Amino acid sequence: MQPTFNPVVWFEIYVNDMARARRFYEAVLQVKMEPMQAPPGEASGAEMVSFPGEMERPGANGMLVKMPGVPTGGGGTLVYFHSEDCAQEESRVQAAGGSVHKSKFSIGPYGFCTVLMDTEGNCFGVHSMK
Repeated sequence: MQPTFNPVVWFEIYVNDMARARRFYEAVLQVKMEPMQAPPGEASGAEMVSFPGEMERPGANGMLVKMPGVPTGGGGTLVYFHSEDCAQEESRVQAAGGSVHKSKFSIGPYGFCTVLMDTEGNCFGVHSMK
């Protein structure tokens, strides 16, 4: 049976420098991120900052995480953020300290994407319909 909901419910992007990573994502995505407390007894020494979102609404919520012993960089998972036009985020990425891995490209009837690199060496995508 196929699920009738989005199966992705959470994501974490691991970082080395939380302040730098937070400034980068806030500048590129034009969002305000908020610190989160680690659950009691969990993630000892972890520093967390969440992306804006509502747990009751569709789509995945997530956060940046700085955790001792957890590396950053490409690891085979690519998170895509929603956008009205992904060229907007692409235009802000270099000024925020990141780089363009793959400039805006068409995915046919499914819209457009750009693949960017953050200040921590992580690739992420931005998707839009125009």
